[in-house]
Amino acid sequence: MPSQNYQLLESPNGKPIKMWTRGVPVEPQARQQLLNTAQMPFIFKHMAVMPDVHLGKGSTIGSVIPTKGAVIPAAVGVDLGCGMSAVRTSLRASDLPDNLRGLRSAIEKAVPHGRTAARGARDKGAWDATPGLVDQAWGGLKGRFDRIIAKHPMLKKTNHHKHLGTLGTGNHFVEVCLDEADHVWFMLHTGSRGVGNAIGSYFIEKAREEMRVHKVNLPDRDLAYLKEGTHSFDDYVEAVEWAQDFAKQNRAVMMLAVLDAARAVIAKPFEARLLAVDCHHNYVERGTYFGQRILLTRKGAVSAQKGQMGIIPGSMGAKSYIVRGLGNEEAFCSCSHGAGRIMSRTQAKATFTVKDQVRATAHVECRKDEAVIDEIPMAYKNIDDVMAAQRDLVEIVHTLRQVVCVKG
Repeated sequence: MPSQNYQLLESPNGKPIKMWTRGVPVEPQARQQLLNTAQMPFIFKHMAVMPDVHLGKGSTIGSVIPTKGAVIPAAVGVDLGCGMSAVRTSLRASDLPDNLRGLRSAIEKAVPHGRTAARGARDKGAWDATPGLVDQAWGGLKGRFDRIIAKHPMLKKTNHHKHLGTLGTGNHFVEVCLDEADHVWFMLHTGSRGVGNAIGSYFIEKAREEMRVHKVNLPDRDLAYLKEGTHSFDDYVEAVEWAQDFAKQNRAVMMLAVLDAARAVIAKPFEARLLAVDCHHNYVERGTYFGQRILLTRKGAVSAQKGQMGIIPGSMGAKSYIVRGLGNEEAFCSCSHGAGRIMSRTQAKATFTVKDQVRATAHVECRKDEAVIDEIPMAYKNIDDVMAAQRDLVEIVHTLRQVVCVKG
């Protein structure tokens, strides 16, 4: 394994923080957020920070938080099980149509995306009538969900069945990419949608209630936690595991819809799943590290066990990477989940114009309007710098470049 590449941030009242951030910017607010988290008494050994680190709601995006005896719901977040899926096909670049607008349009029609915010209006980001494939996938999830809502009825009236197989908004996307040998890949990014958001928000508030009841003082209210051995902890872990399974099914259903849409547009028959990768990057799991069984929260981070395949997407219009984990235990066998923002969505919209967006994505068939300026590549860190900073966490297997991008 290459020599360790992290920088050490000491927390005066807490555990050390190992940061794989050489050559990439880290804003002061994110550092403070990390220091606050490191003070929690149940943090195990040290925290690990990935090079895409930036300020987040609840906890720092790009952080890996090992705990014993407790979990912080706001650190896991509300986009539970959000992650990536990618498949390599037998197609080559020359098999794609000269004009890619038809392919983008076919994907947009096949996958509900975006959101209609107006009350009473049908949400364009949800199914009106769910197709059979969605119903079948929901059938495999419904029994466990029914057990969860029997204990927590507030979660019943949430977007679940009608959000399965849908994309969402923000930085969620579907892309058609080419690798270094011009093989065609389909790649997508999404999570557990409305139901995951509801579960996350519900248990974040539950944790805050418990802190108030037990009069626990915290450096930040978003560090409210649930103690192992309580009903709330058990119910949370059960609900989160279900939401993570929902997210994985969401990606699987969506990928089938994307491939069907592509087959309707691309004349040449093709195979998919010659190489398939799926990975969460917002989740909690149990694992053994440094000889002890712990809970590990990855907030904007991907599992990179030795030999494990993962996906690190760049920003809209930048390169993305298929990687193989090096199993670096100092980072709790993790890597970054992307490039990481260097400016907020509000700041990006105030800084850049549609002309900037058109120039930055000239090589990609995608939306180039005011609503997606916050996803402009310049709002993100340089993906090459991010990859260099984590060279002891993963090795690059394939380098991808986008040719089609569908945004919510």
